[in-house]
Amino acid sequence: MAIKPTTRESWLEAAVQELIPIFVKAGFAVPLCRVSCGFASTGARSGHIGQCWSTKASKDGINQIFVSPALEEAIEVLDTLVHELVHAVDDCQHKHGKEFKKIAIKLGMTGPMRSAGAGPILKEKLKEVAGRLGAYPHARLSVPMKTVTRSPRPRAKCRKCGFTVPMLKDFLHYGPPICPKDRVEMEAIGDWEIA
Repeated sequence: MAIKPTTRESWLEAAVQELIPIFVKAGFAVPLCRVSCGFASTGARSGHIGQCWSTKASKDGINQIFVSPALEEAIEVLDTLVHELVHAVDDCQHKHGKEFKKIAIKLGMTGPMRSAGAGPILKEKLKEVAGRLGAYPHARLSVPMKTVTRSPRPRAKCRKCGFTVPMLKDFLHYGPPICPKDRVEMEAIGDWEIA
């Protein structure tokens, strides 16, 4: 490769071409794929770093692969790309099942299949590919992760029989309900302050 790719997409497309021989040597044909830098359909905050769409999802019948803009290291991008290309080889038919695992293991991937990555031998091959491609021409996007803090939902409990019900915030202003069994007002448990 004489001229190094200068855009993310040209780098990713060149990466696919560089990875094809690894798949061929393992006995698998890589189908035509469109590769781009973008977030998975589950959103930026989902934590997914790659996604492959099947040929059935694409109007032109070509697999579509997205690599997260949260990645910037060439090896990490290549590792993710290999994982997504395994999905493309399988045309996303078996998710991370035994068919996916068969391909992944033959390529030298390890770990739980949902997050399978390059094992030591494959990692060395990816380092060689990265050396030929040069740096990934992309600056990592920092995606602030929304932290959800959940406080326990307010409840109401019968003092006699112990029957407990969760309360919805919209109905807290009515006060505790009546126990259906003992016909007494239930005790308010938790934070009943309306926000």
